Amino acid sequence: MSELASPDVAANVPKSGILSPMNARRWQNFKANRRGFWSLWIFLFLFIISLGAEFVANDKPLIASYHGEILFPVLVDYPEEKFGGFLAVTDYRSGFIQEEIEANGWMIWPPVRYSYRTINANVPYSAPTPPFWLMSKEERCAGYPEGVNDPGCNLGNMDWLGTDDLARDVLARVIYGFRVSVLFGLLLTGFSAVIGVSAGAVQGYFGGWVDLLMQRFIEIWSSLPTLYILLIIAAILPPGFWVLLGVMLVFSWVSFVAVVRAEFLRARNFEYVRAARALGVGNGTIMFRHLLPNAMVATLTFVPFILSGAIVTLTSLDFLGFGMPPGSPSLGELVNQGKSNLQAPWLGLTAFFTLAVMLSLLIFVGEAVRDAFDPRKTFTS
Repeated sequence: MSELASPDVAANVPKSGILSPMNARRWQNFKANRRGFWSLWIFLFLFIISLGAEFVANDKPLIASYHGEILFPVLVDYPEEKFGGFLAVTDYRSGFIQEEIEANGWMIWPPVRYSYRTINANVPYSAPTPPFWLMSKEERCAGYPEGVNDPGCNLGNMDWLGTDDLARDVLARVIYGFRVSVLFGLLLTGFSAVIGVSAGAVQGYFGGWVDLLMQRFIEIWSSLPTLYILLIIAAILPPGFWVLLGVMLVFSWVSFVAVVRAEFLRARNFEYVRAARALGVGNGTIMFRHLLPNAMVATLTFVPFILSGAIVTLTSLDFLGFGMPPGSPSLGELVNQGKSNLQAPWLGLTAFFTLAVMLSLLIFVGEAVRDAFDPRKTFTS
């Protein structure tokens, strides 16, 4: 007869969970790095806010009530005819529209009442203007018709980080520019990882002439002048997010190849790979089910650093004028404005601290990921 397991034996039986025991140990190692762990949450918090930038900084109300009808101007473009005007696009910052809506309803504005392309027509003097907290109340309200007593001179219409040389709100452009930079970096890193890991896996697994020919191709390909090719493409195609992403993707995937290739070269002659071949398992199954998980351990440690490099690349191209189209929210364009307007130090300081915080958080996360996948910490008892 079988005997019932004792409570001590039952307590030692491992419980199945979402993570395997090894990945659970890696997650604990990641959390043990407090700087990297909290940097991840801070970065995710900032990124989520930037994803909802239209609800944080916009020149349109979030919700409005007009003659008893609930409107959502932040989501729907209503013509000015709806409010008694005659234009096709409604300017909710105009005094006529605001008085009309407030007389027949109400509006709820986002915290910052400017979009990245909104020009502030009520600046006290020629742009760029400093942040409102560096000016007296009389000075910052000098651009409004009634001065200090003007109802439009309120906290929502203030420029928290000043304006640039086109009288656009710097804080709004930083929020939208942060989103563009991070999305560009994530897409470039993700697509580059897919192409680079696949190429490195093919090279390392098959070796021989396949490895030799692909290595020669990569050496020639990586030696091409990227900036010159960008100049040529910019003269042919209009600049844009996807054009720039495609051009950078053509060259950035090479950075993933070397690590994955080395891991596949090392592991392709292991006993379990030979056993899988002897059992008739296909090459694709061996590569992507057995070898790739081991190779990705080394690859994942580089991802945060490659992401920060992609953000710096976009910022550099925008600074040089070969990046996003003119008028787009861009941290590089803000750096360029800080260089061109030395009399407005808030422009350069804002761009510097934004980039410094963003890249520092990513570097701290990268250090924590590297510690989490360190085999000396993962396989210790």
